[in-house]
Amino acid sequence: MAIEVIKPGLATSVQDAGRPGYYNIGIPISGALDQYAFRAANLLVGNDEGAAALEATLLGPELVFRAPAIVAVTGAEATPKVNGDARPRNESFAVRADDRLSFDFMKVGARIYLAIAGGIDVPLILGSRSTYALGALGGFAGRKLNAGDTLASGNARSGARPGRALAKGLVPTYPKSLELRVLPGLYFHRLTEESAKTFFEDTWTVAPEADRIGYRYRKGRALSFRERKQPFGAGSDPSNIVDAGYPYGSIQVPGGVEPIILHRDAVSGGGYAMIGTVISADMDRIAQMQPNNVARFVAVDMKAALAARADYMSRLAALRAAFQ
Repeated sequence: MAIEVIKPGLATSVQDAGRPGYYNIGIPISGALDQYAFRAANLLVGNDEGAAALEATLLGPELVFRAPAIVAVTGAEATPKVNGDARPRNESFAVRADDRLSFDFMKVGARIYLAIAGGIDVPLILGSRSTYALGALGGFAGRKLNAGDTLASGNARSGARPGRALAKGLVPTYPKSLELRVLPGLYFHRLTEESAKTFFEDTWTVAPEADRIGYRYRKGRALSFRERKQPFGAGSDPSNIVDAGYPYGSIQVPGGVEPIILHRDAVSGGGYAMIGTVISADMDRIAQMQPNNVARFVAVDMKAALAARADYMSRLAALRAAFQ
């Protein structure tokens, strides 16, 4: 079944659950930035939860379906419309041949997920259909969608039907102000005592440059690093280190000015000190932060991080159980 892209939105790409296993050779995990919303969309249309879907940022696409389909939209608060008529979010609905699907602006949250029964049919690259645009790898021609592109979908499963909805308790919320839990990192000791304190005291604002590679924050106080003789191989700025691997979710502060949280399309290593890592349970929440939303960083230990991960996995388990 063909799906024609009339307008691509600001940044719409094909994403699935990700491409793990290649970080050591510089290929990031990619995949949907908000894994919960992505998986929910697939389950609503009867797909495997990791099937390829569309991820759209801030402004959704306009699409024409050339055959009947069952679709679902989750994530940010942006009303889907079929031929101009509103359809529900977090619930599967039918489109007919030649129907046009469009979206309102995203009022709350930054990303929607559009799942189509049967999934988006693009080639598997290193075991994934996810788009890694920085490396021109995967998805649709290794890039974001453009007007005039035509997508294909796979065969819908027998259980695909309209009217399947998320229970209220399974629908996430996307506050404009939140706390992000952080494990202080390998290079946290490089901050001065004052900066180590203000990093957690200040309120940080999402910058317009935030994207799939990294979420940049500003308007907090600049951070200072302890003076030292830079080791051979490190840059001249105190925030520089000899190149090291970057964990998913790690926080770097180039020049001590603006913290950047590395997300699913980030490079796997480089020469900036990593002062901490946002815990895995909070990475979906970052994906739904719009520019000018605000966050506070909260220090936690490994025990708290593992407990939060267990809570997140329990929530995913409840989501899956609702569709069995």
